[in-house]
Amino acid sequence: MQKATKSGRITRSIDRLKLIFLGAFALITTTVLVVHFVWVWPGKECEASRKWWDWRTRTCAQPLLISDITGRMITDDKARDEAKAAIAGAKAKGETLHLQEQKKPAVVMVPASRP
Repeated sequence: MQKATKSGRITRSIDRLKLIFLGAFALITTTVLVVHFVWVWPGKECEASRKWWDWRTRTCAQPLLISDITGRMITDDKARDEAKAAIAGAKAKGETLHLQEQKKPAVVMVPASRP
């Protein structure tokens, strides 16, 4: 049996470490690409179309307003004025909120805040 020299053991160790680091690099790169293809890029596309992105279920959903479901309207003038002020503040920030004028008292459509 041949005795391994010190330089032979170091060379084998360096070769082993090269393979370990190459494998770790490949694994990390693949993980980053999968995360971007599956969660990040679809989320940005969804939010660009003014919808809500749920990263847990990978769902791009159209927000539903509670007033559309319940049909409740603001009958109090003070609350209606506050809603109009909220809409004006949102427009100043570049967000889109709508106040739908009707023959009946106005319905304020304000999307719920995202978590």
